[in-house]
Amino acid sequence: MPEDRSAPPHRYDGSDGPRVAIAHDYLTQRGGAEKVVLSMSKAFPDAPIYTLLYDPEGTYPEFADRDIRVSPLNRVSAFRKHHRAALPVLPFTASAMFVDADVVVTSSSGWAHGFRTNGVKLVHCHTPAHWLYAREHYLKPDGDLLKRAALKVGSPLLKSWDRRAASSVDRYLAVSTAIKHRIRDAYGIDADVLPSPIAMKPHTASEPVPELQDWATDGGAPFYLCVSRLMAYKNVDAVVGAFADTDRRLVVVGHGPEATRIERMKTPNVRMLSALTDGQMAWLYQSCRALIAASYEDFGLTPIEAAVSGRPAVVLRWGGFLDTVIEGTTGMFFDRPAADSIAEALDRFEACEFDPDKLRSHAQRFTEQRYAESLYAAVDALTAQQNPDRAG
Repeated sequence: MPEDRSAPPHRYDGSDGPRVAIAHDYLTQRGGAEKVVLSMSKAFPDAPIYTLLYDPEGTYPEFADRDIRVSPLNRVSAFRKHHRAALPVLPFTASAMFVDADVVVTSSSGWAHGFRTNGVKLVHCHTPAHWLYAREHYLKPDGDLLKRAALKVGSPLLKSWDRRAASSVDRYLAVSTAIKHRIRDAYGIDADVLPSPIAMKPHTASEPVPELQDWATDGGAPFYLCVSRLMAYKNVDAVVGAFADTDRRLVVVGHGPEATRIERMKTPNVRMLSALTDGQMAWLYQSCRALIAASYEDFGLTPIEAAVSGRPAVVLRWGGFLDTVIEGTTGMFFDRPAADSIAEALDRFEACEFDPDKLRSHAQRFTEQRYAESLYAAVDALTAQQNPDRAG
């Protein structure tokens, strides 16, 4: 599925079109939001990227080739490794971050929408801050007591800062219908929906994963695949629980604070991996029976990545998955992030068949080319509103 790489309408460098910069909360992880920033950077290759924190070892290596501009907070190495520890000072640091550009194309789920600029702000919002507006999903009810206490005390001030930051934005785009509704509830702003893109790599040379070679050759059933950061609201523990002491096989790819607990609870038919190459991830998607996810996702990226390889998904009926999975055509839903609900959905899934060609066609809705074209149109529209003489 090669993409049409037609040229953008401008260079967006201040001479040919408006001068564009990119902003993002922090580049310290390898997740869906960071992949979106890479797609933004492909669309605007001359744009510098402004961010609060940058950890080259913790995020995607492609950022090493970009012009990354960080806040003074980046000098504290502990914050680069544990950005949540910087929460008390992040509002002040974000407010002090200044972006010199005509248009700031912003990827945000908490802070970058508050960066100051002499231009206009276009925000592609992954979600209004989880810790302010969705704590029931962001934190487990039986844990994170210290975080809960800190957020309860600080939430009024944080919400005040957050809503002021939102009011400084010229246009919001939401990654999904669910986030469109959340933006309206949090800020009273009506946002258009622009799905996050994925980098289509259907022809990536696959590279077998050594830890799974016995499964690949023993004639057993294909494994299910769960790709997720191991955080409380991702509910990977529920997925692992659904496979406990069954004949089904599961591969979990990811790392995070829940890793040790999940490792202790898993049974031998569950394997946990992390830090894989693109080729190894391609092999996993091509070899799995289906992608499985029980997380509270704002967008729902991994089912699309699976669809590129013609693989369906079994996912939680919530949030962004409602936009990225079509029940009965590209996957199956379950209603609760609980082991019994997931197991029941797997029983239903295994009684169905899915057409790989329909799955690959579905993935075409989320190409980087379509995403870039939408960003160009939004930037040009904002420029026309601000300065009609420079329109077009």
